[in-house]
Amino acid sequence: MDSISLKVPVTIKAKLTEKLKTKILADLDEAIKRTELELQQMDIQEKRVLQENQPANPEQPTMEEVQRYQAIQAHFGEERNKRLQFREESLARKEEMEKMVIGAEIVQGTLEHQVEVHVGDDMREIMNVEVLVEDDKVIAIRS
Repeated sequence: MDSISLKVPVTIKAKLTEKLKTKILADLDEAIKRTELELQQMDIQEKRVLQENQPANPEQPTMEEVQRYQAIQAHFGEERNKRLQFREESLARKEEMEKMVIGAEIVQGTLEHQVEVHVGDDMREIMNVEVLVEDDKVIAIRS
């Protein structure tokens, strides 16, 4: 066998333009606002659920009531922490994006393509393929 067909990764990069930068920043702002709204809604929902699950006798709650109350608090705590972490990551990405200069290349993702590999081919060259995009147009294919 002298050749074989392989699927190899292709890195998709975008050349940062004013248009792309504005879109990315707007998307990040939207995600941050949506997360803050979710946090507010969760606070309201948590208060309602906790109120609905108050012990029948608050002075002497049963073990089951205490466990249910703690499970509710733990659930909402975990969900709140996930959203707070997402918000912090989004704020950091926004700050990083604001500092980026027009013309910088940013990784947009990875796709796969099929390539025919022959005996003697340079594997590094085959594996390191990039497609550079500017305003949704392919402007370069590099290996």
